[in-house]
Amino acid sequence: MTRSVRRTRRVLLAGTGAAALLALAACSSSSDSSAAASDTSGKASPKLSGTVTVFAAASLQESFTALGKEFEQQHPGTKVRFSFGGSDTLAASITGGAPADVFAAASPKTMATVTDAEDAAGAPATFVRNQLEIATLPGNPDKIASLKDLTRPGLKVVLCDRTVPCGAAAQKALAAGHLELTPVSYEQDVKSALNKVELKEADAAVVYKTDVHTAGDKVEGVEFPESAKAVNDYPIALLKNAGNPEAAKAFIALVRSAEGQKVLGRAGFLTP
Repeated sequence: MTRSVRRTRRVLLAGTGAAALLALAACSSSSDSSAAASDTSGKASPKLSGTVTVFAAASLQESFTALGKEFEQQHPGTKVRFSFGGSDTLAASITGGAPADVFAAASPKTMATVTDAEDAAGAPATFVRNQLEIATLPGNPDKIASLKDLTRPGLKVVLCDRTVPCGAAAQKALAAGHLELTPVSYEQDVKSALNKVELKEADAAVVYKTDVHTAGDKVEGVEFPESAKAVNDYPIALLKNAGNPEAAKAFIALVRSAEGQKVLGRAGFLTP
């Protein structure tokens, strides 16, 4: 073999080796980049776990229960625990030190009780709205067709207490219609008011459309124009002393997401 041929082979082999080294370095770099990206992704989206405690207005019970189950399926290892009731009672519990992560109220006024006490972490966000409807006995045997009909003598009507959002909204609607009504009882939350009709202890109750929807054939709903003057905005907020803030934020995100809005919309809630 001539000297020139040997020299040519050495050059070719050197070039091939360099190319292999470059390819190996590129693969190593790509692998390192992927690992780094994976680490960054992991830090940005930590695995959620533990219990999220949600205080929510009674009218949200069915929708939020469904969303709670969805949240637990999306995040194995989490548990959503609910406390449903009158918004004013829940707000008082929060400001009194009751442990909770999220508060969903049926009106800005009750949410203000919490924000004014500086117990919310950031500004609340309105996620749905709700409108009133008259719930009557099945078949509407008393032929109730308007809010004014509730003032007829002998008719047993139930309202929510004036201090809770559904009661305050009912008072606004009555004022809009220039009507006065003395109910047989004032109830502490909307579910209690509706229950009076379901048990046939009252002829009618002024509740939310969502509650009439949920009751199915246990009651009959009657719309009335004055309800447009008393639509309630529902705000939701992360609480300052939340024990599980990351999971709480994720639950709020689900409520406000397109998926969450679909669940709430099916229950009769209005978009904000």
